[in-house]
Amino acid sequence: QVQLVESGGGLVQAGGSLRLSCAASGRTFSDDRMGWFRQAPGKEREFVASIRWSGGNTYYSDSVNGRFTISRDNTKNTVYLQMNSLKPEDTAVYYCALRETGGLRDFREGTAYDYWGQGTQVTVSS
Repeated sequence: QVQLVESGGGLVQAGGSLRLSCAASGRTFSDDRMGWFRQAPGKEREFVASIRWSGGNTYYSDSVNGRFTISRDNTKNTVYLQMNSLKPEDTAVYYCALRETGGLRDFREGTAYDYWGQGTQVTVSS
């Protein structure tokens, strides 16, 4: 049973940084794709970033490109989201998700993912 556990959220002032972690367990991860999504109050869930466990193939939404960096540490089965130059509009619950190898749906869509973490709150004050 795959489990994803996020951590690292918190309260930060605008312009500050946070690093989110997503620890994955339950099996060996090879060519699966990991994604970060976020959902703000009253808004729909939106894609933030994605990366393959096998390396590379990173993608970002336009709203975070250049400020956020997704990475993974295969030895720790952990995916990170480094968030810099945070803005109040980045405030949301952030979720990590896993799309199993062979998934064909667009990785920018939440429906493409098979497993989700419980989420971690990020609040950016102005």
